[in-house]
Amino acid sequence: MYVCNCNGLRQRDVALAIEAGASRPKDIFASHQCAPQCAKCVCEMRQMIQETQTAFAIAAE
Repeated sequence: MYVCNCNGLRQRDVALAIEAGASRPKDIFASHQCAPQCAKCVCEMRQMIQETQTAFAIAAE
């Protein structure tokens, strides 16, 4: 499923960027050498970042 239609970023692309250390949507775009266009995807990216960070925190306990 696409997260960012403007840049063609799929859920797995965003997830890989987050796992590689992206902590902001800006980092995700930078890791794919692109920039936000309409920014409709930013909220979903933030949610994915938060979910991943929460999962890592729980796993670390």
